[in-house]
Amino acid sequence: MPRIVRFHQTGGPEVLKIAEEPLVQPKEGEVRLRVQALGLNRAEAMFRSGAYLETAQLPSRLGYEAAGVVDAIGTGVSNVKVGDRVSTIPAFGLSAHGVYGESAVVPAFAVASYPENFSPEQGSAMWMQYITAWVGLVERAQLEKGQVVLITAASSSVGLAAIQVAKATGAIAIAATRKPDKKGKLLQAGADHVVVTEQENLPKRVMELSGGKGANVIFDPISGPNVETLAQAAASGATMLIYGALDMRPTPYPLFPALQKGLWIHAFVLFECTTQSALRERAKRFVNEGIKSGAFKPIIDPKVFTLDKIVDAHRYLESNQQFGKIVVRV
Repeated sequence: MPRIVRFHQTGGPEVLKIAEEPLVQPKEGEVRLRVQALGLNRAEAMFRSGAYLETAQLPSRLGYEAAGVVDAIGTGVSNVKVGDRVSTIPAFGLSAHGVYGESAVVPAFAVASYPENFSPEQGSAMWMQYITAWVGLVERAQLEKGQVVLITAASSSVGLAAIQVAKATGAIAIAATRKPDKKGKLLQAGADHVVVTEQENLPKRVMELSGGKGANVIFDPISGPNVETLAQAAASGATMLIYGALDMRPTPYPLFPALQKGLWIHAFVLFECTTQSALRERAKRFVNEGIKSGAFKPIIDPKVFTLDKIVDAHRYLESNQQFGKIVVRV
């Protein structure tokens, strides 16, 4: 029987438990994967702790991103067959279709092949980060060549994907990070400039780097009180995109900077895209074309975990020490 990760109560990483469970047969429109690798996301830690948009139905599975081999298909499935190498696109509820474990059943529309030259680890690190960056920077902000984009939490997997998307667009990428130890890595990852927020005044430095104009686009998963600081770094007519709530404190609306600069502040989640078939297909094409051209390359944190260390992996996820996607080998 496959080992499956569940939690029976919300809380810290220690609530995650591994148990052997019978294989589940896929229903109509579903496929089953023999999982080879998992990509971890902050949303899963928030779901586990009871602070996410979706409420866990206990005892709950969790996990959005997995790469593996299809080993069973339900009726009505025609897009994949048994033996295909696929990875999962976040387009489902975590309680019903979580992927942490040696086996996972997900909707057939939520799987896609990944490049043959990619390892399962790379395959599990594709869709969440690049689709999130695509929805925000391309679909919502309509980022253009020459514009300045400020990317916070830049060393996260989505932050690094946003740098790659910005550079592919011809934009100027300013990465923001709290500590100086990640500055060199962010420059190597393609950022044009890096602002270390523990050492530098963010709005002042962004203004200096942008010739006094400010950032045309701000891409932020943190929210909280820092939104007011970000608004000060914005250019006239800028777009501020908020796609997360890493800071759980109340998020004030920066009224006066918004009025003075004509800011467009927009909150979004990638499910606005992945649950709509037409948008999902466009996003897949965008990601695949970027990978094929070499513009996109998933960055995986060097510290790779095994399934039996899933608790440690979640502790590491919450430590903010990672650079890129945290991956678990199964």
